[in-house]
Parts: sequence; structure tokens; C-alpha cells
Amino acid sequence: MRIRAVLALLALVLTGCAAQTVTADRAPVAERRLQVTTTTTMITDAVRRIGGDRVEVTGLMGPGVDPHLFKASARDVRTFRNADVIFYGGLELEGKMGDLLADLSARQPTRAVTDGIPRDRLLLHGNAPDPHVWFDVSLWRDCARTIAEELTALDPTHADGYRARLAEYDAELVALDGEVAALMAAIPPAHRILVTSHDAFTYFGRRYGVEVAAIQGISTAAEATTADVERVAAEIAARQVPAVFIETSVPRQTVDALLAATRQRGWTTRIGGELYTDSAGAEGTPEGTYVGMVRANAQLIASALENRA
Repeated sequence: MRIRAVLALLALVLTGCAAQTVTADRAPVAERRLQVTTTTTMITDAVRRIGGDRVEVTGLMGPGVDPHLFKASARDVRTFRNADVIFYGGLELEGKMGDLLADLSARQPTRAVTDGIPRDRLLLHGNAPDPHVWFDVSLWRDCARTIAEELTALDPTHADGYRARLAEYDAELVALDGEVAALMAAIPPAHRILVTSHDAFTYFGRRYGVEVAAIQGISTAAEATTADVERVAAEIAARQVPAVFIETSVPRQTVDALLAATRQRGWTTRIGGELYTDSAGAEGTPEGTYVGMVRANAQLIASALENRA
């Protein structure tokens, strides 16, 4: 275990008694807003949508933050400990916080939003589960139900409100799912290949009929090798892929290397734009919500791959 992880766990122990005093001094849940701490921006947005005015949400990761590499500070640990409930992605998405989240789950309500997804719908890379489930909107609907179930269990007096907001959100997700499917179906089949920095779009590809290729694996913690770049460059040149994509939460150096390697093979591809992957956009913008980021991604992909010029 690395030094920072040890310090975070030590902070958890040292703040435990103080946090217990804080929660013990609070009014009953039915008489106040639930204090919720979340990890990624997508989860933060979903909890706010479903919780409404019954929750006060603190998201630890802002726009552009890579959850694969995020490490909790002592302040983050205190924020966790003061929460009535913690929601995180699970499936090793928050890889650097695994030990911390396991310890927290033994002390207070701590829920992976992916718990409600049937195991046979998860994808594996080797023995590791792919955590990027939010790019299949049908799976995100399962995550939303898990959030609503946990909030209802903690605050049953206001269960009707949680269920109503879930129903409204779910209807929006159903519409989004259809919208993304229609955009991808409009791309000529021969053009329907999505090339990105790291392998975040496999669920997207399975759901919406898009072939995916990535330089890195499912986690950005492992750096891409020259062989990885050459492998993808060869495929791009052979299939004359019109565009590749950079990501908001991943440095673009590997994509620049990919463009150069592709040119050496006699084919010039271009950057089709910047996709939101492990983080939504800036708060207060349409892309700062889960629905907005998925819609923006789908529109950008469709626009770039429909055009071979």
C-alpha cells in the first residue's frame, strides 16, 4: 500500500470518533436533508436528480478528474465520514481508493451504484470488470435504480418523492438511449469505428453497434506502449478511419503519437473532437450532466464519422 493510502486510512481512524459525534448530533433524517458524498461527476448528477431537495451532495471529483488515478486526501476522508451515505462507481473504477472504500463500507452506508447491474451484463477485460457502464444508457438506468433504493431505505418517509424523481429521470434515460441508437445507426457501417485514448467505450460499442479501438486498456493507470500505438495505427490506415478522438480526462499525447504513426502508413486521419469519458463537463453547462455528456458525445461521434473528407 502506498504512503498516501496509508495516510488516508489513518485519517479515517482518527476522524472516526469525531464523525460519529457529528452524525449522532444531527436531527433525524426525516427532518433534514441527507448528507451525501459521491465520487464521479456522473454519480453526483444522478444523485442530485433523484434526491432533489432532500439531499445535499458533495462530489469529490470535479470535471476533468480521472477516477482511475484519484487519491483521497485527509480532507476527502473527513467528507466521507460526515456523510449519511456514500455513492461510488465500483468495479474498480476508483482504483486508488479501493482499501479506503472497503473500510468505509464497514462503518457507514457506502454503495456502489453498479451493484444493481446483473453480473451477466458486465464486460471483462481479462479478469478485471470494465467499470465504464455509463456509456450503455440501459445500464445507467440500473445504477439510477440502485441510488433510489438506497435513498429510500435511508429516508423512507420521503420514499414517494424519490420514486417520482426516479421515474422522471428514467423516462429521460429511455429517450436518450433511443436518441444515441438513432445517431449511431445513421453512420455508414463501414465508418462505424470509434478510436479513443483508453478503452472506455466497449459498453457503448456493444449497445449501439459501434466497433471500438483504443490505445490503452480500461484503466489510464497503465501507460500505452509503442506497440499499442503501432497496432491501432495499422488498423486505422488499413480501414481508412476518418477520425479519432481525444478525451477530456486523458492527456492527448498518445493520440498525437497515433496520428504520426498513421501518417507513416500513408493515411491521414484527423481529430474528430474531444469526448467526455470518465468525467462530465463543467457544472452549469448541458455537458455537465450525465444526459448532456452522453448526448454531446453521440452527436460528436456521428458528425465526425459520417464525414470522410
